[in-house]
Amino acid sequence: MIKEWLLLLTGMFVLTESRAQTGRSYTVFSPDRSTSFEVKTANGLLLYRFSFAGQAITRWSQLGLQTNAGDTAAGIVIKNKQEGRHTAQFPWPLGEADSITDNYNELVLSCSSGPTRFNVLVRAYKGCVAFRYELPDIYNGINCIKKESTTFGFEAPVTLYQYNQESVFTPVSIDTFTKTCDLPATLTNGKFFVSIGEANNVNYTKAELKRSGGPYTLAVVFPRDSAVQVAGAFSTPWRTISVSKTAIGLHDFSQLYLKLNPAASKDLPDWIKPGKLIRAQLTTQSGLDCIDFAAKHNLQYIMYDAGWYGAEFRTSSDPTQVIPAIDMPKVIQYGKEKGIGVILYVNYVGLKAKLDTILPLYKQWGVAGLKFGFVDGLTQHGLTWLAGAIQKVYEAGFILDIHDNYKPTGLSRTWPALLTQEGIRGDENSPDAFHTTVLPFTRFLAGPADFTFCYPNAKNQFSKNLKVSRGQQLALTVVYFSPLQALFWYGIPADYTNEDEIEFFKLVPTVWNETHYLAGDIGKGISVARRKGGTWFIGNAAGLDDWHATVRLDFLQKGKKYIAIVYEDDAEKNSIRKRSIPVKKGDQWPVSLKGKTGEAVIIQPME
Repeated sequence: MIKEWLLLLTGMFVLTESRAQTGRSYTVFSPDRSTSFEVKTANGLLLYRFSFAGQAITRWSQLGLQTNAGDTAAGIVIKNKQEGRHTAQFPWPLGEADSITDNYNELVLSCSSGPTRFNVLVRAYKGCVAFRYELPDIYNGINCIKKESTTFGFEAPVTLYQYNQESVFTPVSIDTFTKTCDLPATLTNGKFFVSIGEANNVNYTKAELKRSGGPYTLAVVFPRDSAVQVAGAFSTPWRTISVSKTAIGLHDFSQLYLKLNPAASKDLPDWIKPGKLIRAQLTTQSGLDCIDFAAKHNLQYIMYDAGWYGAEFRTSSDPTQVIPAIDMPKVIQYGKEKGIGVILYVNYVGLKAKLDTILPLYKQWGVAGLKFGFVDGLTQHGLTWLAGAIQKVYEAGFILDIHDNYKPTGLSRTWPALLTQEGIRGDENSPDAFHTTVLPFTRFLAGPADFTFCYPNAKNQFSKNLKVSRGQQLALTVVYFSPLQALFWYGIPADYTNEDEIEFFKLVPTVWNETHYLAGDIGKGISVARRKGGTWFIGNAAGLDDWHATVRLDFLQKGKKYIAIVYEDDAEKNSIRKRSIPVKKGDQWPVSLKGKTGEAVIIQPME
């Protein structure tokens, strides 16, 4: 790893000054100078403008905080500045690529508003920026942040893909929408695609975006907390803006949140193992059957979900006690013999009451991981508790999956046992093909998501849950990134007699050496290629309408011959058919999909 800090860099930062009511202006450029973030004071306000490729993406928008000690968004003076450069690369074996490059230029502005002092930190990367506020001391009596004055203003209407938690997506113009929108939020004017996000939320509230009073302006709001409590020196989460000239280009920033979190205090432990799981029914025999199924189909875990210790929302249910229908020691021991780990679900009610008790107990039992259910990912109290719980689970030696309304902000960089989380409308909630082809350009920019796949079998089509084809179900396991993938969510092992159809699930990995977004448009279609070792996997999925694209296989190694195995929909048989095609580097691959369908492809070198 290379890390370099240089102060007062000549030529990388621009300092300009104008007279009248506008104070000095400070601009930080990305290392390649394609991206800039300019900050100035005007009429006592602290303003910024974000530009990319020589064009302003935001107009002048506001920065600042309102605290119990006063409005730090008014009467602001910039007292000092510091500048630096950071160049680094770190391995990330739990991700979409082997390593992550972390190159940025930094600007730190020391500001004051009356007696209140605060800093604005800005990091400029190629195509994106991140900024946050620091309260370096509380000598002046600040104990809460009443609101952020952060806004994101645009010159003209842009389309926002509005959603909240696990809702559907609704494209709406930002000058007319009346709800709030979760982060990350994706916007476009057809020429640029923008993602506004949040990173490193360990003790803040859940922020959302709301239409502001200014034209074409969004503001950061706190929907659930009236204020954020602070004590001692305090940093807000990072606010991020990423921009691309194409929709698929937004994927270049899918690892930004990891970069904005501190690294883990130790090397990645061997016990953190990504993988796939099947959910067991609440009996001993189901656990044993699922272990056999997992061993046969290259799954690494089984999960006992809600109910294994009683009704999950009752305070009388005890997560240290197993219901009589499950012989937990027998199941765990059988899993160890077969190389399959057991993951246990615990509801927030039980977690709050007994987290410190169950962690050493589950370690004695031989449990491999936990799934948190119905946590509070919306308030400062809930998110602060969660950050502490994630750390405890990691230090206790368990992998972790957090379900329901929680969304990632990059904390897996610090506590890598957090493999995945929900915060997504997965197969449990019947997403349609528009939704499945919006997700890669929106929620998945924040990090991994547990989609809870419900693949059909001979006895159950899961028609309530599935609104897309079987081929698309296969394809989405490549398109959607999650180091821990839940497959066969409602399925029973004995019902999966369609071995030829589910073969792809046996072969697909969950972490990758290399990833390329090949083609796609929001809600219309997506094509993603990922490499594991010498084998490539491609997932192609269509939205509600037919989708056609051509992708080039330029990622293959020159001079090698490959065979592509295609898993595609067989509409006549309501099944999956396979075909093989020889391919090589530079070939053009035609994608021609009916609406709601998909195809999964494995490309292997010929022996």
